[in-house]
Amino acid sequence: MAEHKISDEVMANTELLAKLALTDEEREKSRQEMEKILGYVDKLNELDTEGVEPLISLFPVENVFREDKVVNGDMRDELVDLAPRKKDGQYLVPKTVE
Repeated sequence: MAEHKISDEVMANTELLAKLALTDEEREKSRQEMEKILGYVDKLNELDTEGVEPLISLFPVENVFREDKVVNGDMRDELVDLAPRKKDGQYLVPKTVE
């Protein structure tokens, strides 16, 4: 397993992208944690996955198709009646552009 060393430049870019301002102590701890993560991922590359189909989801996912049905129908008149101001079956709104 190759040992991963994260450079100061990579740490600076990581801080910038994550919008973090780390102290020297926090930066060093983060560097160590990131190196552990890279080591773990590198270790996963040693697994023999020959013949193993990639997994998309842990749970079986099936599309549920349903017939489209209109459930509320034409409520235009009822909705216009709720407006505080209306004219000729339409909403009446204040003029916003002269």
